[in-house]
Amino acid sequence: MKIKEWKKNSLKILKNIKNSILDIEIFLSYILKKPRSWIICFENYILNDKNLCLLNKLVEKRFYFEPCSYLIKKKEFWSLNFYVTSKTIIPRPDSEILVEISLKIIKNSSLNILDLGTGCGNIAISIAFSKPKCHLTGIDYSYEIIKIALYNSINLNVKNINFFCSNWFSFIHHKKYDMIVSNPPYISFKDFIYLKKDIFFEPFFGLVSKKNGLSDIILIIKYSKNYLNNKGWLLIEHGWNQIKKVQKLFKKYKYYNIITYKDYNGINRVTIGQNLNF
Repeated sequence: MKIKEWKKNSLKILKNIKNSILDIEIFLSYILKKPRSWIICFENYILNDKNLCLLNKLVEKRFYFEPCSYLIKKKEFWSLNFYVTSKTIIPRPDSEILVEISLKIIKNSSLNILDLGTGCGNIAISIAFSKPKCHLTGIDYSYEIIKIALYNSINLNVKNINFFCSNWFSFIHHKKYDMIVSNPPYISFKDFIYLKKDIFFEPFFGLVSKKNGLSDIILIIKYSKNYLNNKGWLLIEHGWNQIKKVQKLFKKYKYYNIITYKDYNGINRVTIGQNLNF
């Protein structure tokens, strides 16, 4: 069967999946080990039986809404390819604004930076990759997750970074940082059930938080001051409808220079604040 025929058949199967043509081309690229540009140009290439068997299995799983990134074990973020599994949430383009803001604050400085809830390490590694003079530390509660982040740092040859297990600040003790960044769980329980079906494959407690999605955000904003140097920055990702409550929390715990940034879709996404000891 030719690529174009298989694509046509697969599009019919995945008609209820948004942007299914992209998924199909990604599957072809993954199985044939060719760039998407090659897939598009050589649609008359004949797929062998092994190719067809592997491709059809991927399409079947995608039909039941299993995320494409989990199926191919890879997701691009900040122009880097990250290995991902169902143990970690899938990196999203919206979170790239967190990296961008971090880099603007860092400039040419050599900062010591903590990433809370590092997951596959995409945020910490992206910052470390872009700023080799800085030192990054990524923490998460599970050793299985930390192994994934460590694998990504080694695979991407990023050496100015380390990872260890900690349930938020539980094993950080008395160390201080110049910057803390975090993309914590911030979806409320009631909102979770209305999200697209793909998200049900992702780790629930990597996405959902108590107190209408604010429980982990409250903890991070409250305790980060104990781990920030004077003039250190806290940068935290949150939901579009949480901006007022998040800014109020920053003010409550005496942060200064509080600013909220929109993501690339124009949605309020990241709030930052500075720890100033007068």
